[in-house]
Amino acid sequence: MKKTGARIYTFLIFLFLYAPILVLIVFSFNGSETASRTVWGGFSLRWYQKLFEDRLILEALRNTLFIAAVSAAASTVLGTMAAIGINSLKRLPRRIMMNITNFPMVNPEIVTGVSLMLLFVSAVRLFGGRSLGMGSLVAAHITFCLPYVILSVLPKLRQLDPNLYEAAQDLGCPPIKAFFKVVLPEIMPGIVTGMIMAFTLSIDDFVISYFTSGTTQTLPIYIYSMTRKRISPEINALSTVLFAVIMVLLIVINVRSFQDRGGRQKAEHPEIVQK
Repeated sequence: MKKTGARIYTFLIFLFLYAPILVLIVFSFNGSETASRTVWGGFSLRWYQKLFEDRLILEALRNTLFIAAVSAAASTVLGTMAAIGINSLKRLPRRIMMNITNFPMVNPEIVTGVSLMLLFVSAVRLFGGRSLGMGSLVAAHITFCLPYVILSVLPKLRQLDPNLYEAAQDLGCPPIKAFFKVVLPEIMPGIVTGMIMAFTLSIDDFVISYFTSGTTQTLPIYIYSMTRKRISPEINALSTVLFAVIMVLLIVINVRSFQDRGGRQKAEHPEIVQK
């Protein structure tokens, strides 16, 4: 009885979460000539065609992909370096640094967005330069992506045997070469997972981007601006594309995590593999 109730509850939760998205995806293929969002007019790709013919949408897409790529790359490098530094600290300093790292993740996004906007505006007034735009967007995205990269890399560093790095140095390998030959291959799955997560979060972000974008348009901001006017069926197609990209990236992250967990279990229990 309890299992049946739990299954029903889980089904209702998933229905509540994904039924609206399913309706949106279905009506993105609506061929209604009246541009109605509720009357089905047959299957058609017309709204996808109009979507990719829209210059403003393509510009927002280019901005989104550029910001996501740059912020993911920068936050991956900086986050990996920070994770290595945190892992080398003693217990109390490490705990303090972890609390500092976790704070941006639990902090409301609107607070982070407003504070970053004030920081960038104050910096422009003090030092000059351009106001809010592409640069502030990239800096803001790097800021909120960093903690996720750090938390992805740290578990790999904790699983790493420190004797391997020391043994490589004892054999005459320089510290930098020992890092790239011994440490980096071991923590690479965590680095890749953190980079994909940072890329996904950057594409999907709206609140922080809204406060730090200035006149630069990203896809989430463009979708919001479309909803403030008369909603065109193109927004269904655009939202479907964005949802599909995010879903594919999340599937890649989960598959990599599953493969990594399976590989770790095989390494810890080789007798299971032999059987």
